Amino acid sequence: MARHFLLTADGGSRGNPGPAGYGSVITENGSIIAELYDFIGIATNNVAEYSGLIAGLTAINAIDPAATIDVKMDSKLVVEQMSGRWQIKHADMRSLAQDARAAHTPTLVTYTWIPRDENSHADRLANKALDQEAGGAEIVSIQKNYFMERLLSKEVATTVFLIRHGETPLTPLKKFSGVGPPNPEMTEQGLVQAELVAKAVADLDPEVIISSPLNRTKQTADAISRATGLPVNYDDAWLECSFGIWDGMSIDEVKEKYPADYHAWLCSTGFAPPEGESYDAVAVRIDEALEAIVAMYPGQRVAVVSHNGTIKTAAKLVIGAPSDSIFHIDVSPCSITTLSIWPSDGLRALRSLNEQAHLRS
Repeated sequence: MARHFLLTADGGSRGNPGPAGYGSVITENGSIIAELYDFIGIATNNVAEYSGLIAGLTAINAIDPAATIDVKMDSKLVVEQMSGRWQIKHADMRSLAQDARAAHTPTLVTYTWIPRDENSHADRLANKALDQEAGGAEIVSIQKNYFMERLLSKEVATTVFLIRHGETPLTPLKKFSGVGPPNPEMTEQGLVQAELVAKAVADLDPEVIISSPLNRTKQTADAISRATGLPVNYDDAWLECSFGIWDGMSIDEVKEKYPADYHAWLCSTGFAPPEGESYDAVAVRIDEALEAIVAMYPGQRVAVVSHNGTIKTAAKLVIGAPSDSIFHIDVSPCSITTLSIWPSDGLRALRSLNEQAHLRS
């Protein structure tokens, strides 16, 4: 009788690209059969994630080629591509997926996405591999050379234009404005800003428009749609951070009513306002949202209408900045932030942040 295994796998790159490693945990009937981890040199997160999967599948195949396997990973890109729900349009990603399919009979393997905190064992192993091998000036030099080679390569990157919505009544008052009941529409000034940014985005010749479904982003996306003739695709992944019971309140009001919580929020991106969402949680969904865009629109120009918190988070993720750097970035209404992401391996670059020249027209 064929055996059944659970495989959890993870991979990480400190720099994306940068020193990279993977970790895989093989379990049978609740007992750990094997822990695998290895340093793979300079690579991106996507390559490291696939490497962890391939290593785990290969090890299980050596134990029992007829085994059934449940794979659980926190990489939405790998799970969706290996499940066949996302097309794999880039040759390098197809090659990794083919290696994974060749490692064990595909019909015996099922894939499930899990939150990052449920994949902590494999994550620890990936970091163990990195801690043992990464570091040093030579690694930094290789990383820089890798990035420069990609900038000079002929591969067409996916370009993501992140557009913050226009001004709302809460914007000049510096009030928390998340996903809660206020859900404000734009002011007259915000509508003017939206028309100006729509013209600027049209000049960038986007091929796709994605938007958060809140009122302020819908109004901004509608203006861009009119200027470009493109339909709007709404995606909850680009919703603003949820500020819970703070929604609609000013900073001074929150300080007065919830001083301890406000202090904790400023001190840790892992702290969530009451009934709200932490910036660390936002980072997980924005990371996955960027992966989804590259998987679905490789080499295309994609306009995404979103919010201050999500755009700041995307910028932080792209440059690999510390978590608390989000408190040192600000994104103005109807500004444009531009990212490049190469489909072959997920390498990311920040091209511009908070562009506003079009608003001074």
